[in-house]
Amino acid sequence: MRISGFLPIAAIVIAGLAGPMMPATAQERSITPDRAEAICAPFFAETDDRDGNVAVTSQRTRRPNLQSVSPRTVAGAEEVASSGTTRSENLIAPPPPPPPPPSAIAQGMVASPYHPVPQNRERYDGEEVASVMAVADAPVSTFSIDVDTGSYANVRRFLNDGAMPPGAAVRTEEMLNYFRYDYDRPRDRSRPFSITADMATTPWNPNTRLLRIGLRGYDIERSERPAANLVFLVDVSGSMYSMDKLPLAKCAMAMTAEQLRPDDRVSIVTYAGSTKTVLEGSNDRDEIIAALGRLQSGGSTAGAAGMQLAYAAARANMIEGGINRIMLATDGDFNVGTTNRESLIEMVEREREAGISLTTLGFGTGNYNEAMMEQIADHGDGNYAYIDSAMEAHRALVQELSSTLFTIASDVKIQIEFNPAHVREYRLIGYENRLLAEEDFDNDAVDAGEIGAGHQVTALYEIVPTGADGWLPDRRYEANRREARGGEGAELAHLRLRYKLPGEEESRLIEQPVGASLIRNARAPSGDMALVAAIAGFGQRLRGDSYLGDYGFADIRRLAGRADTGGDYWRGEFLRLVELAEARSAPGGTKESARR
Repeated sequence: MRISGFLPIAAIVIAGLAGPMMPATAQERSITPDRAEAICAPFFAETDDRDGNVAVTSQRTRRPNLQSVSPRTVAGAEEVASSGTTRSENLIAPPPPPPPPPSAIAQGMVASPYHPVPQNRERYDGEEVASVMAVADAPVSTFSIDVDTGSYANVRRFLNDGAMPPGAAVRTEEMLNYFRYDYDRPRDRSRPFSITADMATTPWNPNTRLLRIGLRGYDIERSERPAANLVFLVDVSGSMYSMDKLPLAKCAMAMTAEQLRPDDRVSIVTYAGSTKTVLEGSNDRDEIIAALGRLQSGGSTAGAAGMQLAYAAARANMIEGGINRIMLATDGDFNVGTTNRESLIEMVEREREAGISLTTLGFGTGNYNEAMMEQIADHGDGNYAYIDSAMEAHRALVQELSSTLFTIASDVKIQIEFNPAHVREYRLIGYENRLLAEEDFDNDAVDAGEIGAGHQVTALYEIVPTGADGWLPDRRYEANRREARGGEGAELAHLRLRYKLPGEEESRLIEQPVGASLIRNARAPSGDMALVAAIAGFGQRLRGDSYLGDYGFADIRRLAGRADTGGDYWRGEFLRLVELAEARSAPGGTKESARR
């Protein structure tokens, strides 16, 4: 066995991930918060408080709820802090001062006491809530699919830390796509995803209906995916020091390394004030994990130079016909060298055309640059995730590793033409930064989103049936008025999808009618549709969507309660997050009131 000063951590991580509780198929793996925390504990054990005051031994000592909203964990940690006692397995500093008001954190006036950040410089590119469209004026809706989930995890982080997220940080489509639904499995890999369409009445508007379009990509076994050439590009600058940054990033990368096959290769590139190749083209999991364990933070952030070195490493170990991907772990705070986002996008687009894709993994708070992380992943034919806990690291990089690495369809676009006989007005909920011009749909040169193995995509339209009262006022002049013509034809809409199979330059087309019977048969949302409607309402309420009227977090909580969680950890957690938002949005809302 290879000898290394960090080998005990490598051994512990491998033992934690490869234990008998884990089935063979990645998509089927499950884990508990305590199990996830135990996997990361060795990485956190090596990190001391910057001032040398505390030897941190677990995630819980840094902030009680890092492993996500868990009343048991939060209460237990705060009990220790309030009593002033210490436990040998959970060494805790003197009790921290009470947290500042959530509004102060949200406005960037102060940092959360659980994060050693002097000021809030987080950056987001928010979009305005999409406008309502009249079918008579704009019957066709076109957009690129999105499988990113980072916005949901980031929203969770804000709520866990006692603050409401800024509206610009919320992308409702990423919240919808965080969860899995009961979509049919695809039958044929030449048509790599199934298509589901269903409808329910709208909980917040009796005059509208919710049309759900769902895609599900085919799954693959670990043994079926092509060999992978991965470059772990790790930000080790001084801004990555805190426990929710570099230590968590090292644990996340170690989880990925444990899932590799013998024909995979891993390189590790780091950047701070300068760049360094730590490891190149290794398939030794012990060596990879040990190298990750030795990484330390310090210095400024030459992110662009690090990306250039990472792409060089990817080219040096290129696998023809395989997966060639950079996995960037950072808080996105590039402050040395090329910091212009457009220049970075140009770089990742060039490398994308050369066959090297880019996945971004965001960490931390205070100076987090989500705007850059999300955009460069989109242009790099990759996906973006935000890692706020050991549980999330396991979910993104163990349970969904095949989805993250193996693309089954690229440049996926959706276009829906509504029939004015049945639909008067519509609005697409979310996807504002994915909208395309109608003519872009047939243009194969226009870049769009990718679907990985097992990925699901959900799009939700709120529609006004013809003859119902809509959002838009009547026109003054008769020739401009939108006349109701209900009952004509059996189609509510016509759905078209374009996509490219791996290695192909010419897109393929799927066309499928959406039956008008969905309107007649629409009922109050239940089951999966209740969860979808609740998540959409949650995201839009956080964004300040005026079309929700007075439909609030209490209503969303009751709606989500109609969905059977089936013991699913993530669905249960969503219910708790809605409760947190409800408590913290109320006058005088606090963390304590959120737990009642």
